[in-house]
Amino acid sequence: MKHILKTGAASLALALAALTGCSSGSSGGSGSGKAVTLDYWLWDDNQKASYQACADAFHSANPDITIKITQTAWAQYWQNLTTQLAAGDAPDVWTDQASYYPQFVTSNQILDIQPYVDQDKVDLSQYQAGLADMYVKDGKRYGLPKDWDTMALVYNTAYLKAQGIDAKALANLTWNPADGGTFEQLIAKATVDEKGHNGLDPAFDKTKVKVFGFLPEWADGSQGQNGWGNLAVSNGFSYLDKNPWGTQYKYDDPKLAQTIDWFKSLIAKGYAPPLDKASTLSRDALMTAGKGAITFAGSWMINTYLGPDAKSKFAFSPLPVGPEGRKTAINGLSDAIFAGTEHKDEAWKWVKYLGSADCQNIVGSNGVVFPAITSASEKAAAAHRAKGQDISAFIDEAKAPGGTFFLPVSEHGNEISQLVQDGIQSAVLGKTDSATALKKANDQVNALFK
Repeated sequence: MKHILKTGAASLALALAALTGCSSGSSGGSGSGKAVTLDYWLWDDNQKASYQACADAFHSANPDITIKITQTAWAQYWQNLTTQLAAGDAPDVWTDQASYYPQFVTSNQILDIQPYVDQDKVDLSQYQAGLADMYVKDGKRYGLPKDWDTMALVYNTAYLKAQGIDAKALANLTWNPADGGTFEQLIAKATVDEKGHNGLDPAFDKTKVKVFGFLPEWADGSQGQNGWGNLAVSNGFSYLDKNPWGTQYKYDDPKLAQTIDWFKSLIAKGYAPPLDKASTLSRDALMTAGKGAITFAGSWMINTYLGPDAKSKFAFSPLPVGPEGRKTAINGLSDAIFAGTEHKDEAWKWVKYLGSADCQNIVGSNGVVFPAITSASEKAAAAHRAKGQDISAFIDEAKAPGGTFFLPVSEHGNEISQLVQDGIQSAVLGKTDSATALKKANDQVNALFK
């Protein structure tokens, strides 16, 4: 980690350190042959143990380089990282996400690793299709793929069975924004009021719902990865003119407004909780508490729902098939090197190792996420099967031709996320209609590129 020294005493200390061959913040600079400690940040506590195992193996092979891992929860992670980058005191390497990294590129805070990739002849074809291109702009590369995720439906198996719902039917659900297809029928049947009437029963009381058939995610930024985005794309919506690095967004597309209107209709019918009365608990906590029957889940949530600590029995099924087919967002993380690190060569060694089969096989064998390298991803699938976990919905969707789409990558990601989320939430709360809210948000978004 690079430190900026501002006081006179600190400057003197730096001068003395230079005379003795030491650099600020570590015991040796890049290429010095002395011990170096690299700060590495990630946000997922479920993955920390796997990457600690990678760090230990890496240190054994490179005894002069020690990896210090810091894990912080998602929201605080990005806040801390942004603050540290602005102060010039960022970690040497951090786990990056496609919607966040453009701001680091624009501000020249992230290192172009393409020269290293070329020098070491890294095989980019070993990764899941499309992932290697997500972190490239104008011939410069800002990370190597480390994992991927897709979306599926997760449901409470015992509860659906008690409602007379055949779990096998979930594999072939259909959806459209007009009547919701068989997906809405399922949601209605899974919704139960305090007297035991389900949503298809004329006696159903939508003002006294005991279990909601569906739990939506409304704090989903401009991407809707955890819900509306997948259905909107299956309805023919596309986010922007090109991806990555497009400059004209299309949030005013009627296909998206139709999708948001359908979600609003679930609330109006009592099948989903109102946004202004939504619980502060996470959707997985509500599912565990028996307050919801079905919701969307990313593959990173597999162990949350199927792990030994799960208090209810859950299972996954594919997303419903929309007018344009079954569509799921596929996302992938990478590892970024701070442009201001004093240890670029050592940081590259670590990033290359994180992107290698050696590390990704460790991660895959632990069955926490699906690594980006195909062979390592197969190890993850095998690890889940060995634990009796059926995660085929995520894998089958990833393999289906034309079944996946990449989340939008462009400049102004943070501003866009807030503008679109605010617009959608205003529509869901009934402050305006969906088309008007999305048109306003889209105009504001595209104005950022002028």
